Amino acid sequence: MKGNYNQLRAMLAITRASLLAIFRSPSAVIFSIAFPLIFILVFGFIGNGGRVSLNIAFDQHTDTANPIYQAIKGIAGVNLVTKATELVREDLEKGRITAIIKIEKSGLSNPPYTISLTSSEAVNPQNIQVLQSILNAVIAGINQKSYANAPTIAMISSTVQKIPGRIYRTIDFILPGQLGFSLLSSGVFGVAFLFFNLRQQMVLKRFFATPIKRSYIVLGEALSRVIFQMLTAVIVIGIGHYVFNFTLVHGIQTFLSIMLLSFIALVLFMGFGFIVSSVAKSESTIPPFANIITLPQFLLAGTFFSIEAFPPWLQPICRILPLTHFNNAMRNIAFEGASLSSCWQELGILGTWTIIVYLVAFKTFKWE
Repeated sequence: MKGNYNQLRAMLAITRASLLAIFRSPSAVIFSIAFPLIFILVFGFIGNGGRVSLNIAFDQHTDTANPIYQAIKGIAGVNLVTKATELVREDLEKGRITAIIKIEKSGLSNPPYTISLTSSEAVNPQNIQVLQSILNAVIAGINQKSYANAPTIAMISSTVQKIPGRIYRTIDFILPGQLGFSLLSSGVFGVAFLFFNLRQQMVLKRFFATPIKRSYIVLGEALSRVIFQMLTAVIVIGIGHYVFNFTLVHGIQTFLSIMLLSFIALVLFMGFGFIVSSVAKSESTIPPFANIITLPQFLLAGTFFSIEAFPPWLQPICRILPLTHFNNAMRNIAFEGASLSSCWQELGILGTWTIIVYLVAFKTFKWE
C-alpha cells in the first residue's frame, strides 16, 4: 500500500481543492482581479496619456556657451539624458525622451539664439507643450535679468520636428504596475493567510497522517496559487490589450514572455507570504506584517508613476525593491519589444531577491 502511493496524484488533488477554495473566496477575487481592473479602467478611460516623466537631451551641435543651456540644466524635474546620439534617438523613438533640444546662434542680433525641438510620435503632445512652456519661462527669466533692453534672447521654433515612433499610452505605463500590484498582493496576503489557517485548523497536521510528503503539500498549495494568478494575469493583459490598446509589440511572443516574467515574480512574492505566515502570531497580525512588505513597493516601485518623480535621495531605495524591477522589465518587454534575455539585470535582481527570501522562509517556516 505504501509503495503504491502516488505522491504526484496526491499533490494535484491538494492543488485542485485549494484552487476551488481560492475561486470561492471573495477577497481573493477582489484583490487579484477587481482592484487591478478598476485602476486599469480608470486610467484607460482618462485618455491616451503619455510619458510620466519629462526627460530631455541636447543635440550634439547645441551651442553650450549661453545662459539658456545652463538654465535648462538647472531646472528641477527636467532630467537631462546624456548618451550617444544613436542611443538618444532610439530613446526618442520609444518615447523615453520628450524631446531633443537644439540651441544655436541665429546669425542675427535680435534674437541672438534660436531653439528647435525634435520629438517623436511616441511622446505625449501634452509633455511637449509643458516643455515649451518651461523653455518660454526660462527665456523670460533671462530676458528680465540680462536682456531688459532687448526683445528676447531667443526664439523657440513654432514647428516641432517629429520622427516616427510607437504611440505610448497611459495604459502602457499603468497596466504593468497593476499586474505587479496583483501578483504582489496575492503572493504575500494569499499565501500568508492560507498557510496560517492551515496550521491553525490542523489541516497540515492531518496531512501528516497520510503518506504524502511535506514538500508535495507545499507544492500542491503553491501550484493552486500560481494557476489562479496566471489566469488573473491573462485577464488583466487581455482586457488591457483588446479594450485599451495596451501594447504587445510582438503579439503572442511578447505575451508569453510576460507570462514567464509574471511566474518568476510570483514565485518570489510567494516567498514573502511564507515568511509572513510563519512570523505572525495570530490572524490579526498578518495584515501589518504583510503591509510592511507590500505598501512600500506599491508606493515606491513605479506602480502608479515613474520613480524619477521622487527626490534623488529616495530613488536608490526605489531601485532596491523587487517590484521596481518587475515593472521595468514588464514595460520593456511589452512596449519596447525587449526579450527576457535583454532584461538580464532585472531578472538577476529578482533572482537574488528570490534566493534571499527563500533562505529566510526555510529558516522561519513552521508546520505546526
